[in-house]
Amino acid sequence: MERILVTGANGFIGSNLVKKLINEGNLVTGLVRKSSDLSFLDGMNVELVLGDITDLRSLEIAMKGIDKVYHVAGLAADWGPYSLFESINFTGTQNVARSAEKFGVKKMIYISTVAFHGFGKTYMNEESPVPDKLIPYARTKYLAEKWLWDFSKSSKLKITAIRPGNVFGINDRTFISKYIQALKTGKFAQVNNGKSKTCPVFIDNLIDIITIAGNSDKADNNAFIATDGLEINWYTFNSKLAEALEVKLPETSVPYFLAYPIAVIFYKLYSIFNKRTEPFLTPYRVNNGGRDYHFSIDKLRSFFDYTPAVGIDEAMKRTAEWYKTKLEMKT
Repeated sequence: MERILVTGANGFIGSNLVKKLINEGNLVTGLVRKSSDLSFLDGMNVELVLGDITDLRSLEIAMKGIDKVYHVAGLAADWGPYSLFESINFTGTQNVARSAEKFGVKKMIYISTVAFHGFGKTYMNEESPVPDKLIPYARTKYLAEKWLWDFSKSSKLKITAIRPGNVFGINDRTFISKYIQALKTGKFAQVNNGKSKTCPVFIDNLIDIITIAGNSDKADNNAFIATDGLEINWYTFNSKLAEALEVKLPETSVPYFLAYPIAVIFYKLYSIFNKRTEPFLTPYRVNNGGRDYHFSIDKLRSFFDYTPAVGIDEAMKRTAEWYKTKLEMKT
């Protein structure tokens, strides 16, 4: 039995991770903010500590007596000022690592992202180059991971980085709930008819990857790309989701060459006028849907003989059932 701290415990990935860690018999502490919605943690035997990764003092309170920390908290968005992403994703990660080292935590598992590898390629891996131009989210996540590797050279704290692909599934109110709503209302369009390869990872499979790495010494000081390892494009993904929801997949498609410059214009205008609301269309979203964004999980397989436990059809079924029972009941 270990004492484990999960930052961002109330969120999409965090709440699913907390559930798995408790089921494995661990004593779990969740770091949450005062303003956090804690509904995903209802009924779980988790100790909650109020704090913020940008507040080093609150982290030190949460870190006492902890054996292992899963650093999930972060700002994941494709819109917003760089300074905000920097304070949360970069400085916040530094705070977590320094606090963990100070209190003798043995291992830190950092939830990173594949987003900093960019678009336009297939079979990218952990060693694929990082483009110069990145959105603030991807840039700050990359810099945080880079800093962690440097930090680990002079620290006893063992570091593992997990780089998830496009995560979807239960408790996802950011991506999949909005995506499903668009599908159901017909306010939905694919880019280039959904021909581009994508990199989905179902939440249950991601949690398995995170905990497998977290429980293995072989993962120490290593980064792992985490997807379901599928040869899949957006059209197939969208078709399977629509089928699980029992709705017709809208036939609307927008060519990439038209969608991308429109997204750039939207993004620049919103930036110029300091809009607080996010643009309807962003370059990141068009690139994600209109260019190949696909990764190899060969490293994950070679280290742990990993195979996803939940296949794509079952993942879609569970996602659709969660949406119908948890979200539609509230509307």
